Amino acid sequence: MKTVFFDVDTQIDFLFLAGALYVPGGEQIVDNLSALTRFAAANRIQIISTADAHTENDAEFKTWKPHCVTGTVGQHKAGATSLGTPLVLSTEAGAFEAVHALVGDASQILIEKQSLDCFTNRNLAPLLDAVRAQRYLVYGVVTELCVQCAALGLLKTGAMVEVVTDAVKSLDNDKERAMLERFQAQGGVLTTAGAVMI
Repeated sequence: MKTVFFDVDTQIDFLFLAGALYVPGGEQIVDNLSALTRFAAANRIQIISTADAHTENDAEFKTWKPHCVTGTVGQHKAGATSLGTPLVLSTEAGAFEAVHALVGDASQILIEKQSLDCFTNRNLAPLLDAVRAQRYLVYGVVTELCVQCAALGLLKTGAMVEVVTDAVKSLDNDKERAMLERFQAQGGVLTTAGAVMI
């Protein structure tokens, strides 16, 4: 069974106290994020990572304070979740076609996005078709927002989807609980970093 790790928005602006849109307690999951990244690298498991990539006047800043502005330190992925230089897929039309031949050899593919839902990047669907994973392990931030969009969207591909519960962080525990219940009701599975790395 082909497994792909799906790393959601593990960026400096979200995970660390100095970040522009810090998720309280985000740093608490960094050790597990690091362990998952190292495990993937050691076992040649491809990682698909999502990342906010905003302009300075992005429309999303009417809802959320400015964060992850392209080119800033805060927009970078945390070192714990980076395998070096990833293959980047912007939201531009044709971005996937331009790198299609490189997808199979990429240890990490970064999907840029300007909204909560990674599937708004038109290049994600053809990427998933090319990758042909039968199982996705999902982790990152925020559980009831971007992680939810990724996990529920991946379920629609027909693959097995598991959320790594000790490698996600929420803004609201009740909303996180409701999201995980909804995810399980739709066929998703909950796991832990330790169980993944057995």
